[in-house]
Amino acid sequence: MNAPKLICLLGAESTGKTTLARQLAEHFACPWVPEYLRAFCQQHGRTPQRDEQSLILETQHVHELAAAAGLTAATSESGGTGGRFIFCDTAPLTTAIYSDYVFADRSLYDRARALHVRYALTLLCTPDLGWVADGLMRDGPEAQTTVSVMMERELTTLGVPFARVSGAGDSRFAAAEQLLQRLR
Repeated sequence: MNAPKLICLLGAESTGKTTLARQLAEHFACPWVPEYLRAFCQQHGRTPQRDEQSLILETQHVHELAAAAGLTAATSESGGTGGRFIFCDTAPLTTAIYSDYVFADRSLYDRARALHVRYALTLLCTPDLGWVADGLMRDGPEAQTTVSVMMERELTTLGVPFARVSGAGDSRFAAAEQLLQRLR
């Protein structure tokens, strides 16, 4: 049985990660792991403080592990061959980068980098959709541009498989779907 392939959707705020993760999960009939930061902000009515960043990073990782364990168990029970995807709406690396950007705290990079090598592919959502305010988690178009550059630099430095995904609506989905068909 093949283990499920973790697919990371990475990008700065307002780059369509959640929408694309949901679309891909539906299209491939696979699970997706929502962004824990969003749930944290909704639950607490605020963005995390510096000393809570590690919790955000680790909880995202735990949610990914739970999704993989659930899919592996379901595949075993059904006698399937596995090899399915799990779409991760962001990654621990996002938390490390935002911790650096917002708090000038680089302490989470080692852990985030070690975790990022687990992904079979990272889809880097480009900031070409236009910035949209969305509650507590939105810093603005300036942050979007800076964080996008930081993310691409990290992925390049790590040497992990990644591809930029751009365009709006159907063209963005089609580009991502084509990359994933090749990975299957």
